[in-house]
Amino acid sequence: MSTRVLVVDDEPRMAEVMAAALARAGHECTVCTSGAQALGTLEERGADVVVTDWKMPDMDGLALLRAVHAKRPGLPVILVTAHGTVPAAVAAMREGAFDYVTKPFDNDELRGLVARALDLVRLERENQYLRQEVGARYGPDAIVAESPQSCAMLDLVKRVAPSRAAVLIQGESGTGKELVARLLHFWSDRVGRPFVAVNVKAFAESVIESELFGHERGAFTGAVAARAGCFARAHGGTLFLDEIGEIGADVQAKLLRVVQDGEILPVGGTRSRQVDLRLVTATNRVLRDEVAAGRFREDLYFRLNVIPIQLVPLRERRDDVLPLARHFLARHASEAGRRLEFSAEAEDALRGHPWPGNVRELENAIERAVVLARSAVVTPEDLLLEQGTRGAGAVPAEGTLQESLDAASAARIRAALSAAGGERTAAARALGVDRTTLYRLMRRLGL
Repeated sequence: MSTRVLVVDDEPRMAEVMAAALARAGHECTVCTSGAQALGTLEERGADVVVTDWKMPDMDGLALLRAVHAKRPGLPVILVTAHGTVPAAVAAMREGAFDYVTKPFDNDELRGLVARALDLVRLERENQYLRQEVGARYGPDAIVAESPQSCAMLDLVKRVAPSRAAVLIQGESGTGKELVARLLHFWSDRVGRPFVAVNVKAFAESVIESELFGHERGAFTGAVAARAGCFARAHGGTLFLDEIGEIGADVQAKLLRVVQDGEILPVGGTRSRQVDLRLVTATNRVLRDEVAAGRFREDLYFRLNVIPIQLVPLRERRDDVLPLARHFLARHASEAGRRLEFSAEAEDALRGHPWPGNVRELENAIERAVVLARSAVVTPEDLLLEQGTRGAGAVPAEGTLQESLDAASAARIRAALSAAGGERTAAARALGVDRTTLYRLMRRLGL
C-alpha cells in the first residue's frame, strides 16, 4: 500500500517539483495550491504526511499546521521555507511541526524527512495497536475468573503487582503460570518496559549461565561477540523464569547472588552490572519438597518465595470451565470467521471432563472443535474428549506400564485420525511419524 503525501504550495510549479521528487520514492502525492484546498482534500482523501510551503497568502504554513492538527492530531507536517532562520525553526517546532526544510531544497533531504515522518506514523500506529491488544488480553475485563479460587488469586495478583517483591508461582502444567506473570507485569508501573519470559528447562546446563547472565567476547569457544543475557534484556521491566526447579546447584548459587545484590557478572566478565527488574519464577514442582530432598537451595527458595501464588488445577474449580470454554470459543471462532455455540450435551461433556491438562487442554479442545464443527452448534463429538480419563492421567491406573502406554497411544491415534477425517497420511503427518509406522501401530493396537 502506497503512502499518501499532501503537497501544498501557492506556486503550482514548485508544488509539482516537490510532488515529482517524492513520487520517485514511491509516494502517492496530491498537490494543493492553498491551505483551504489542502484542508478539503485532507477531509476527503486523508493523508499520511503533509508537506507545505511556509509563506502563502490567506493561510500560511503555520496556520495550516494548526488547522491540520485540530482535525488530525499527530499527523506529521513538514514546512518548506525560504527563511530558514533559527527563530522560525523554533516557532515551527513549538507549533508541532515534524521538521522543516529550506529552499532551495535537496530532493534527497526532502525524501529523507518524509521517510522519517512516515516511520513515526507507523510506529505510533503499531504502538496504539499493541496497547489495544495488551489491554484486550490482560485488562481486568478480559480475565475469565468466576470460581472463588480464581477470584481470590486475581485479587492477590492485583495487590502484589505494584510492589517490587519477588513472586513464586506454583501449579500444575497448563494452569496459566505465564499468564499470571504477565498480569503482574501489566498491572504494575513497569508496563511498557520489557517483559522477558524464559523457560530455563529449555537450556542445556552448559549454556544456561550464559543465557541468563550474558557473556563477553571470547569467554568460551564460539563466543565471537559479547551478548546480553536475560537479566540484562529485562532491565527496567519483569523477568519471568519458568521451570525454576529444574536448574542445577551451580546456577542456583549464582542466581542467589544476583537476587541478593541486584548485580550480574557476565561469563568471562570482570565487572558486575547493576540490573533493576521484577523477578517472577514458576514451577510445576512442589519447591518446598525439593528443598527437603536437597535438590534446591533453601536460601534461594526463601529469596524467590517472598510472595507465593498457588494456582489451583481446573478440575478443582469447575465454575471456571464453561466461562473459559465460551471465551475460547468466541476467540477461535472469530479468528476462523465462524459463529458457533455449544450444544447442551457439549456443555455437559465439558463440565464432566477431568481436564488433566488444565486450561491448556481446554483451549486445545475448543480450538479443535472450531475446526471440526459441521454446523453452527458444537457437539461432544467435535470436542474429541478422551473418554475414561481419571484424575491427572488419560490412561487407566491399573495394568502394566506397556498397557498404559498402548492405551495412551491408541487414544492419540484415534484423535489424529478423527481430526484428519480418516485420512491416514494426514494423521501420520500430524503425529510426526511416517505412514508405514502408523499402519503398524494401528494393526498392533487393533485400530
